[in-house]
Amino acid sequence: MKVFPALDPKTYQPHPLHSAERMWPETNCYVDLWIEVLAAQGLAPEAMLGFTLTQDFEGDQFTFFKVPLEDLETLYGIRVTELAIFDRPELHVVEQVGRGRLALLELDSYYLPDTRGLTYGLEHGKTTVAVNRLDLEARELDYFHNGGFFHLAGDDFDGLFQMNADVDALPFLPYTEFAKFPVMYPASKDLREAAWKLLRHHFARRPAANPIRAFAEVFPVQVERVAERDFGFFHKYAFNTLRQLGANFELLASHLEWLNGGNFPEAQSQALKISEVAKSTQFQLARAVTRKKFEPLKTALDPAAEAWDVLMADLARTLDRKREAA
Repeated sequence: MKVFPALDPKTYQPHPLHSAERMWPETNCYVDLWIEVLAAQGLAPEAMLGFTLTQDFEGDQFTFFKVPLEDLETLYGIRVTELAIFDRPELHVVEQVGRGRLALLELDSYYLPDTRGLTYGLEHGKTTVAVNRLDLEARELDYFHNGGFFHLAGDDFDGLFQMNADVDALPFLPYTEFAKFPVMYPASKDLREAAWKLLRHHFARRPAANPIRAFAEVFPVQVERVAERDFGFFHKYAFNTLRQLGANFELLASHLEWLNGGNFPEAQSQALKISEVAKSTQFQLARAVTRKKFEPLKTALDPAAEAWDVLMADLARTLDRKREAA
């Protein structure tokens, strides 16, 4: 049984939001997964990205941005809620797949072959996958993860679901959600109108103070501490700071273009500028950690901080004009 019968990992083509031509071809596991799940049903994932306006600096990281579940229901009629795990997780997944529902599980990327060269067989880490097909007898799984749709089997299947765990091991209880899909999706006109409303909603929820400027104030000191750790820690730090920042605002630019590029030329430009600065600063960060020279980082983020101010001011004017015109 499959939730989406037509999908085949061998022939699957990722959505353009995951094109190698983008500055950040992948963002984070949860948003990337939903981009592909929506696109696989012929829906526009760009419509859900207004929430990126709310990203803040949380003191040690930028917000790990995730599409709010209420937005998925408002836009597409998709209802997502937690799935209680009181039995073997794979049995719950089989039940939900049989009902036409996707199960989203937080699993160990050590056993996911699509992460080859990064974490597969090298490092344990938490990540979210969405299961389209699970065959217990054949020990096979077809799943959405990051920017694509993949297949695994055999030992990877056993490891992922801890089939060979000791009898005295703690129970395997991953955090799990499941998605219920509507009989009919909204018309494109209704989807666009809902996205406009959500853009205004999320703009009102934007950070009160410039989050990039707040990050810039502590960035050099944080990097000095990162430089004292093993180099592997650098990748974790960069992922949770500069990558989340850059990827978030590149997606915002795509959202504004999808809504109506003619309405937001300045805002789109500034969002892309933030993304570009985050990318270039990530390269500077790597050099600083290697050479133990942190002085250049003090002003590296200034152009992005200025772009955030311009972006928010331009959006305020544009949304006011749209409100008056309505």
